[in-house]
Amino acid sequence: MLSLLYQEGPSTKGIFRRSGSAKTFKELKEKLDSGTEVDLAHESIFVTASLFKDFLRNIPGSILSSQLCDKWVSVLDQGNKEEKIKSIQRLIEQLPRANVVLLRYIFGVLHGIEMRSEENQMNAFNLAICIAPSLLWPPVSSTPDIESEFIKKISSLVQFLIENCCRIFGDEITSLFGEI
Repeated sequence: MLSLLYQEGPSTKGIFRRSGSAKTFKELKEKLDSGTEVDLAHESIFVTASLFKDFLRNIPGSILSSQLCDKWVSVLDQGNKEEKIKSIQRLIEQLPRANVVLLRYIFGVLHGIEMRSEENQMNAFNLAICIAPSLLWPPVSSTPDIESEFIKKISSLVQFLIENCCRIFGDEITSLFGEI
């Protein structure tokens, strides 16, 4: 999924914003959940993007770890840009290795899409609005007002991560997929 999103996302207007066919999404999700091999290359990139966001939402405790939720939410309140980057790097070090590897690929894809935002209309802000709710959620349910405020903070964090991903994850993030 990430490879397809890396290839097609930068040239796809509204990637992550538009959803594909609900019927196709449901059928493919059932196949993937049952372990059936699926060739997503022949499917709509919007269905692939929806499947990927669904995959992220189903990671137990979220990819950024709900246990670190308060720290993630408050990281942008800290000092200057350099201090924020250092705080984020310290939080990333606390995540399981598998989460870190997946995060690097996710932000490699998001960076590639953002670099062509004039073409696809998905700048860091728009990408963050679409993807942030799939990356982190609070460990307990809350009121709609608190949840709305939380989503705004996480979206700002994800926007910062996209805009500074090379500093946070290293410059090699731009070549994780090699030459496709």
